[in-house]
Amino acid sequence: MMKLLARLVFWITGWKVSGGMPPGVRKAVLIAIPHTSNWDLLYARAAFYLMDVPVRFTIKKEIMVGPLGWLIKSLGGIAIDRKKVSGKRKQTYTEAMVQMLKERDELVVMVTPEGTRSYAPKWKSGFYHVALGAEVPILVGFLDYKTKTAGIGPMIMPNGQMDEQIEELKAFGRTITGKHPKQGIR
Repeated sequence: MMKLLARLVFWITGWKVSGGMPPGVRKAVLIAIPHTSNWDLLYARAAFYLMDVPVRFTIKKEIMVGPLGWLIKSLGGIAIDRKKVSGKRKQTYTEAMVQMLKERDELVVMVTPEGTRSYAPKWKSGFYHVALGAEVPILVGFLDYKTKTAGIGPMIMPNGQMDEQIEELKAFGRTITGKHPKQGIR
């Protein structure tokens, strides 16, 4: 049903998909770039349905209750429980995501590295630490509003050279036009 709805959304709006899930990849952190508009979720979610990418996103478990929780779950939301770990401190969001990826046979988690829809000169690095800790690749999901193309671009395996690899991902992102270009990657 959701794939049919996604097809309808793309047909009405004139969007198309490019690329798809790399063969053999069953677990990954997928960064969605550039994130400049609330419309990004609609087009990204539709594109991933059309490409058969089983993408999920994380949200605090406290929000995943009642009708809102059911809706978020149906769209791919996964509750993150930051339970207490040794030393009686709560585990970090990053630790919880690493654990989640290690425990499952298949999981593609979507993250927006800018952490905002506004221009962000520095990306949040949690996505990189999650991929490195879980030993999974980082995929680049993109929305190019100039060409009305949604897809999956490059894939990298984190090697510990975070600044260099993030710059490589940003270089690809600079070739993509967000809905609000001035808020995109520079």
